[in-house]
Amino acid sequence: MTLTIGPLSAVPGRKTRGNIPVDLGPTTVDIPLILVNGSRPGPTVVLTGGIHGGEFVGTEAATRLGGLLESEDVSGQVVICPVANPPAVYDGRLGKSPLDGVNINRVFPGDKEGGPTERLAAWLFENVISGADAYADLHSGAIDETLLDFVGYRPTSDEELDAKTRAMADAVGYERVLRGRDAQGGNTHAAAARQGIPAILIETGQLGDRGPDQTRTLLDGLYRLLHHLGITEAPQDVAPVTAQPREWVWTGSVTSPAAGLWYPDAVTGDEVTEGQSIGSVIDPADGTEHKVTATATGRILYGMNGLTVAPGAELAALAMPHD
Repeated sequence: MTLTIGPLSAVPGRKTRGNIPVDLGPTTVDIPLILVNGSRPGPTVVLTGGIHGGEFVGTEAATRLGGLLESEDVSGQVVICPVANPPAVYDGRLGKSPLDGVNINRVFPGDKEGGPTERLAAWLFENVISGADAYADLHSGAIDETLLDFVGYRPTSDEELDAKTRAMADAVGYERVLRGRDAQGGNTHAAAARQGIPAILIETGQLGDRGPDQTRTLLDGLYRLLHHLGITEAPQDVAPVTAQPREWVWTGSVTSPAAGLWYPDAVTGDEVTEGQSIGSVIDPADGTEHKVTATATGRILYGMNGLTVAPGAELAALAMPHD
């Protein structure tokens, strides 16, 4: 079956690469896509990178994978979108789009009649994500964010769907598998789960790093995932998994109480207890100190490394092993 998205198409046994223009209202952006239509039948797997700016590992790994995958090695179809949110990736460098100040990963499945970012989310969801039999969204710690690698998924009321999704998460081979509370919200993988698509979030690397080790880690995970889904044969030259995946759960989030300068006392990877001081936000004008405490007990899975923060900025995300 021919794989078609917009003006791009790939017949069985062929790979096609190109840009698709998407009208966002005040501007038009080009969405790069790589369509790999295998020589044998199988599922359709969609991978997106560049949902956020300043997260380079996913874009790098997705682009490299698109160059390495050949149709004769694939059973099924692989759709790769290395830069899903060009305004944020090329101009914004951080999570919010410079077009309207909106974090696209809070508004999926989007709105065709909404603002630029909502329109982009709607186009991606309708034309790219909704066609998937399995979906993975590739993220990392942004320029101002420290992070421990993990895979996340959202549970639903469908036990069969959740089992498929958890198996995908385990197949990536990362030590930490984060089970969300539910499938609500505007994240890509949550919206996909609500539509019945097994969907995971993969977080690799931190502080905007794009080094070869981080990219290799993610590529290895993607090859394991594609093999698990029956897309490719057993991967060659992939690093062995050194730790069995372990399920974690979110316990809390810490946000900034004020605008100012952030001075943490605890860093990513530290275990903290509820009520423990984890830092202060200092007013640069008069030196007023706003103490920040942990909202729950857990390990800091990712945290703010930037100096300047706005009210409500996430300073730390807390999680702990489920067992």
